[in-house]
Amino acid sequence: MSVAVDSGTVAIAAPHGHAVDAAAEAIAEGGNALDAALAAAAMLVVAYPHQCALGGDLTALVRDSGGEVTAVLSLGAAPAAVDVAALRAAGARMPSQGALAVTVPGMVAGWLELVGLGATLGLRAPLLRAAAAAADGVPVADGLARAIVLELEAVEADPGLRSIFTRDGVPLAAGEELRQPALAATLETLAADPSQIYGGETAAALVDFLRAAGSAISSEDFAAHAVERPQPLTATEGDRRWWAAPPPSQGATALALLGPSDTPLARALAAQAARDSFLGDPRGGAIDVAAMLAPQAASGAASGAYGSGDTVAISAVDDAGRSVVLIQSVYRTFGAALLEPRTGIVLHNRGSAFSLEPGHPAEIAGGRRPPHSLCPLLGERAGVRAAIGCQGGPAQPLILSQVAAAALDPEASLEAALAEPRWVVGSRPLGFEAETVLAEPGAETVLAAELAAPEAPPLVAGEAREDRCGHVQIARALDGARLEAAADPRADGAAAVAAPRKEDA
Repeated sequence: MSVAVDSGTVAIAAPHGHAVDAAAEAIAEGGNALDAALAAAAMLVVAYPHQCALGGDLTALVRDSGGEVTAVLSLGAAPAAVDVAALRAAGARMPSQGALAVTVPGMVAGWLELVGLGATLGLRAPLLRAAAAAADGVPVADGLARAIVLELEAVEADPGLRSIFTRDGVPLAAGEELRQPALAATLETLAADPSQIYGGETAAALVDFLRAAGSAISSEDFAAHAVERPQPLTATEGDRRWWAAPPPSQGATALALLGPSDTPLARALAAQAARDSFLGDPRGGAIDVAAMLAPQAASGAASGAYGSGDTVAISAVDDAGRSVVLIQSVYRTFGAALLEPRTGIVLHNRGSAFSLEPGHPAEIAGGRRPPHSLCPLLGERAGVRAAIGCQGGPAQPLILSQVAAAALDPEASLEAALAEPRWVVGSRPLGFEAETVLAEPGAETVLAAELAAPEAPPLVAGEAREDRCGHVQIARALDGARLEAAADPRADGAAAVAAPRKEDA
């Protein structure tokens, strides 16, 4: 969607139409790009709970009206009292789901930080709007219906998930009504006092639930959560400048994959192997960002420690010069496969990305954060600025690299760019036992020469567009005269360019 700029205009894209409707209402009330993104973010925890929830984390990049870019990392840490020896005794890898994979949820603190960066409407209205939707019910989206079926065994195993996402043991189908009364009450509580999720009754309910399930997490862990605003990573590619989030985000891998390449598969394998070798939490020691920005030839398959990556991205730009990419997630589909019944909150499984290898940069320890797939991207060139985010787990950098050039090309159609076939490479996060290339119809042609090599990973050719090839959302400004946004056709998304109501303008 493309619209000429009027005062107060905002362009936004998100993976669900209800989220864009909520953003449009915030814009109509005079909100800017930050307000629009927050309104969409709050609605997504209701409409897309398999991909994001109040029990998840958040990473964002924000460009202010003066051109300064800020990274926001609200990423939860492992419990201070985590029993690492017991985890190692139980297996070679972290549990992929369950209470031991849960870290402190950072999303709400991240929202509050974004309010402080220039949102004008606050959090109360977005949270109450989302609470009403949770109480009244929303239609089950196609993507949610697919997710329930895909994860039905896990959904049925957890009483909280089963009570919300099945009816008499039958998975909710697309179009059926999804009501979440406990979540509605929690959203109303947080609208009055967002700190409740870190130090009030909401936090207490989550802590009690997780400890009963075997976690060492404590009220002190929740209270200790803090948002960071580190300097973003930057890179220049020709006349383009890019910004990405620093560790523990995999933003360096995204920057390493930008620009054309004669050997895109080799470059992707090298970048992913470097990420798996070097990415971790700076709290545990220095991270070799340079090695991730300039990866050498891959020495082996990626470790596959990452989950499949169910995530939502929201991209927004406004006529005042602001750009926002907000990414929030529960990581795997339905996260840890736990829904705390008193609060209605789905909990993420970010802790599953920790390493149990002694000395690894991602080694688990009390108070450390796991390596993160959340990977927002901002780009600019003369006359163009773009906000780009995507779903896709560890493949996010590779997915972004396939749309980034078009996002900063004023002659390129955003809708056409997002409809182009894509490819990804990976193992367990994509559902394969060994490193494999998954390509949508036609995408494999760019890899033909490399795939013919004896050492190349096998190719799985998809028959249609693939959720595993990512849901990308793009918003951009052109010469300050037009704003555009487009949502990925692989999701249930929408895009809009909206302005305040005349009486608010």
